[in-house]
Amino acid sequence: MTLQENLFGGPPATHLPDRPEPQAAIEGGTDPAKVVTEWPDFSEGWAALAELALTENNPVAAYAYARTGYHRGLDQLRRAGWKGHGPVPWSHRPNRGFLRALAALAHAAQAIGETEEYERCSQFLADSDPEAPAQLGLA
Repeated sequence: MTLQENLFGGPPATHLPDRPEPQAAIEGGTDPAKVVTEWPDFSEGWAALAELALTENNPVAAYAYARTGYHRGLDQLRRAGWKGHGPVPWSHRPNRGFLRALAALAHAAQAIGETEEYERCSQFLADSDPEAPAQLGLA
């Protein structure tokens, strides 16, 4: 069974549209700050900035970057038909920016002692795709 097969009649999986240019820029090693300057709605760029800030032990900046990527991703999910719940599969490449931003938000929240936010984001990530927490270090 895949996430797209819902035997309980719940919402179908949401698949964000492909973003070839910013995805190629990130995958090619372009500075994430340059990526979000050119494509400010690209969640994966914000997620990359948050992840970098976390590796630099700057959880406050990571929190801000991750929250931006998270909200940009929520906007895109809603435009793609998401109604506030249902699968957002990690296996669909364009969804990964939102999921990475959500995981980075959880990590940053934990680092600044925001326990409720950490738990909420961790649960949201697992609810979006049970594979995602292990992929993103929250298993």
